[in-house]
Amino acid sequence: MHIYNSWEGLKSKYDNIVVGLGNFDGVHIGHQKLIHELVVLAKKVQGTPVVFTFHPHPLAVLKPESCPPHLLSQECKQDIFTRLGVEVLLTIPFNLKLAGLSPEDFVRKVLCEEIGVRGVVVGYNYTFGHKAQGTPKLLNDLSKTYGYALRVIHPVTVDGQTVSSTAIRNLIKIGDVSGAAKLLGYYPFMSGEVVSGEKRGRKLGFPTANLEIDTEILVPANGVYAAKIDHRDDTYLGLVNIGVKPTFLGKKRNIEVHLLDFCQDLYGEQIKVNFTRRIREEKKFASPTELIEQIEADVHAARVEWLKTGE
Repeated sequence: MHIYNSWEGLKSKYDNIVVGLGNFDGVHIGHQKLIHELVVLAKKVQGTPVVFTFHPHPLAVLKPESCPPHLLSQECKQDIFTRLGVEVLLTIPFNLKLAGLSPEDFVRKVLCEEIGVRGVVVGYNYTFGHKAQGTPKLLNDLSKTYGYALRVIHPVTVDGQTVSSTAIRNLIKIGDVSGAAKLLGYYPFMSGEVVSGEKRGRKLGFPTANLEIDTEILVPANGVYAAKIDHRDDTYLGLVNIGVKPTFLGKKRNIEVHLLDFCQDLYGEQIKVNFTRRIREEKKFASPTELIEQIEADVHAARVEWLKTGE
């Protein structure tokens, strides 16, 4: 996949461009349906499937206090786009000049004159242009003037719930990672480098890998989780504690990962933590001995979770 930060000259590089518009935070199953339609339409016109998105998120510029934490890093989002068949990613720096562009000018100047789109694919609730006044209805009206094909993706629901990035964030905030996975189409995950910690887990008999927290990415609620840990080309069953370690009067929030049946040194290594289910809330124990007993029970629960999933 080719990545550009400007649309300048794009129509001279690619034929019959079909653009999918959106923020795509999480690239959940609704987004995946949109991208599938994007790729299908591009093949139909023998063209190029392009995702057009802004970075940073427009709210980060217009209303920073209202901008939600991300579900995915840019790098992880790009990896998923590639797997879904996107050939070009336009990640345009958002600024106040763009914010002032009318919806009509965005379609005429950017999509048609600059990019030369043959097709446009959006979600049912997509908005764009000055004060978010542009809608799928306007895109449909303008398609008759500018001659592009339009596909509008209807809401996707799971168990009666409409799939959205907001709904997924709300589930992750309360620790319902298994519920979030149904809407995402994959387990919520965090990737990062293993950093040095207090080594308290090793003293308790359960060595942990401490994951550096990305402050821009949403972290699940404090608690203990069963997880699958990807390291290099292998996957391990893991137990993850998110919290402040109240038994030891901690204050800083940490992500501590214990890999079962694993004894290598992970410092400086990259790992991916896939959260499968929340086992329990974080709690303070009366003694280290009581904590060890609970961790043993948590490990058993994680192994049971692994057997249940059949993976």
